[in-house]
Amino acid sequence: MESFVDTRFTAVAFAIALGLGTFATINATAAAAPVAAANCPGACGLPDFTGLVEKVGPSVVNIRTFKRISADQGPQMDDQTREFLRRFFGVPVPPTTPPGGGSAPRGEDEEKPTGVGSGFILSADGYVMTNAHVVDGADEIMVTLTDKREFKAKLIGADKRTDIAVVKIDAKNLPAVNIGDSKKIKVGEWVVAIGSPFGLENTVTAGIVSAKGRDTGDYTPFIQTDVAVNPGNSGGPLINMQGQVIGINSQIYSRTGGFMGISFAIPIDEAIRVADQLKATGYVVRGKIGVAIDSVSRELAESIGLGKPMGALVRSVEAGGAADKAGVQAGDIVTKFDGKTIERATDLPRIVGEIKPGTRVPMQVFRRGTERTLQVSVSEWAKDTKAASEKPKHAHKSGAEKSPIGVAAVDLNDTQKKELGVKSGVLVEAVQGPAGRDGLRVGDVVTTMNNVEITSAKQFKDLAAALPTGKPVALLVRRGDAAQFILVRPKATGE
Repeated sequence: MESFVDTRFTAVAFAIALGLGTFATINATAAAAPVAAANCPGACGLPDFTGLVEKVGPSVVNIRTFKRISADQGPQMDDQTREFLRRFFGVPVPPTTPPGGGSAPRGEDEEKPTGVGSGFILSADGYVMTNAHVVDGADEIMVTLTDKREFKAKLIGADKRTDIAVVKIDAKNLPAVNIGDSKKIKVGEWVVAIGSPFGLENTVTAGIVSAKGRDTGDYTPFIQTDVAVNPGNSGGPLINMQGQVIGINSQIYSRTGGFMGISFAIPIDEAIRVADQLKATGYVVRGKIGVAIDSVSRELAESIGLGKPMGALVRSVEAGGAADKAGVQAGDIVTKFDGKTIERATDLPRIVGEIKPGTRVPMQVFRRGTERTLQVSVSEWAKDTKAASEKPKHAHKSGAEKSPIGVAAVDLNDTQKKELGVKSGVLVEAVQGPAGRDGLRVGDVVTTMNNVEITSAKQFKDLAAALPTGKPVALLVRRGDAAQFILVRPKATGE
């Protein structure tokens, strides 16, 4: 099973790694290195990382997390270890209560280790950066320096959207890292990672930058490398040949849970921007406009006349939010925001998030075949609120005939339009054939067909009857509070 895996490491996983021959692999690799070096003298031009490691190594720390467990709760296991055992090894999860039920004898609370990660010293006065998932849910955080000194750390703040966290230890004159510029990195340049894979502190691995701006569906575009990163490397630095930190190792792409040649790092520019806010206030101020978005496929872009797959499709608009006040509608495609082109849907939240709340900026949208510019006042991001998924009330069955796309639709009355928050559209009362196969459902409200606004069931039937055979038709559909495009291929006459 392929998945994106965070690279925090748990205590239980360490024992499992030993059984899987992890050290045998490490030793075999190490044994092969002298042979390769002997066969390839200095003329090969391979980089020497020794000076870089001596310079940056003392700035990298090991981070261990603990959770306070009450003795009367019985044996416990942290959630990440449970998932690790279940997904990758099929190991049964132990019970949370003693055999036979009941509870364990009452006693004093104790600290249970929950994970191991990495981090690096941001400043000489004790600020340390790591991943938010490394310290998530921890009751106690311990930071160990390369000189073996240990400190109990205080969590300053964590931002789950970017997976950045800052902790503070009570120490002075610490060896801080030098921060580089992640915008200047080039694909193919050498980079080094230092961290604690499988709990092995101060482990150095090297590779090259494989890609930039890699979109994995997260808030931040990643730096992709082939540097060996494994559980325990999370939060450690990615370093260029000048000894500067250019990223934070965060994820791997894996079928097994271990390294398979692809790893991802958060660009340091974004990380420092977040860290500065965490140090100042303990949280991140981020702009929002109040929309739920989706990506635009090539087939959809061609069907609605957008030209190429780009922008962010607005699926729903938060009532009373910034986008709603600016006139944004479900089904709009945002192509530019504050003058910046939206190439992918994930570009929009990042661009909006960087704008100071209260700022009024232009937003360009594609709506029913034309571009228009709206002015939106960016609001401040708050906690996510899930919109209620309310289905439209079904109208009584009418004698509507099946169209070539396999849809029977009826008009909406004024009450239904008000409840749904739409000005026009038709209610789908029956689906068969192409439309059912392509995802249309009974109860959906169709508001446009190939950029034409639908105002009545008769118009809908006439437009459907005139559709060319085999060419996909783009239906803009409201389902609950969300909108989406559904591509349906009409059936031939008599089919």
